[in-house]
This record gives sequence, C-alpha cells and structure tokens, in this order.
Amino acid sequence: MTLRALLRIADAHDTASRLLARGVMWLALATVLVQFVVVVLRYAFASSFVMMQESVTYLHATLFMLAIGYTFLVDQHVRVDVLYAGWSPRRRALVDLVAILVAVLPFCALVLWASWGFAARAWTEGEGPMAYGGLPLVPALKSLIPLMAMLLAMQAVSTGIRCLAVLAGAATTHLPHRAHQGGA
Repeated sequence: MTLRALLRIADAHDTASRLLARGVMWLALATVLVQFVVVVLRYAFASSFVMMQESVTYLHATLFMLAIGYTFLVDQHVRVDVLYAGWSPRRRALVDLVAILVAVLPFCALVLWASWGFAARAWTEGEGPMAYGGLPLVPALKSLIPLMAMLLAMQAVSTGIRCLAVLAGAATTHLPHRAHQGGA
C-alpha cells in the first residue's frame, strides 16, 4: 500500500474522529445541566433521584472515553514538551512515532485485553444498576473501556501514518490541525 493511500485512510479516520467529537461534545453541556439539577433538587427541595445522579457519571465517562481519539488527534493529551516544542517537525514526528509504537499501542492492547472480558461478562450476566434505583446501563458503561482503547489505537495508527509521511518528506507536519498554522 502506498503512502498516499495510507494518508487517505488517515484522513478518513481523522474526519470520523472529528465527527464523533462534535457529537459527544454536547455531553459536556448535558453533564453540567444534569449536575445543576441534581444540586438544586438536593439543596432547594431536599430531594434526589439516584438515576439522575448516576447519569452524571455515565455522561462524563461517555464524553471522555469517546473523545480520547480526538484529543490525541489535536495533540491536546498530556505531554512534557520542555524540549519537544523547540524540535523540528521531523524530529517531533520521529519521537511521536516511537512513542506510538512503544507506549500508546501497547497501552491500548493491554487495556483492550484487560477490559474485554470485564465488559463481556457484564453483558452476559445482565449486570444491573450500580445502586438501587440506578440506571440499568452498567454493561454499556463498561463497554466504553474497550471502545476507548480501540478509538485511541485507531487514532494512534492514523497519527503514526502522518509521522511516516513527515519522515518520508511527503508532509510538513504530522499534526493535521497544525498544517494551516504553519506546522508549529
């Protein structure tokens, strides 16, 4: 497969990652609004609903688990870039490619391996709510863990393809959101 074909695959994945992020970004607003209602109900009316309280956890987990690939795409993950920021785009691409191969993909494989049975067991056993009167969606919540690992791995592969393009001289940066910013 040619580098050009691989870059088209990376473009398609990056587009899908952006679309997913646009969809789940609204979960941040939903989380804040539901939490606000929970607090008002508790302190103004001395009332609470377990389902509503749990929904904050579900919304928050869904937002972060599904947005992890996009966060990696736009280079907003945690990084110690005391040196990295001053390096050439080629050197950054090499370091990121090595990090993807040595750290990110093995991490994703480990999380996927460790969480697959955990999530599958929740479905086969019909695991119920976390608390009495809670949301009966625990299997779906647990399934977000292997899904998160897959989304991150796919984005890491996409970024790795872009790193290869920079190293081959076919691109100026491996960070597509920075291409219009001059690669900085």
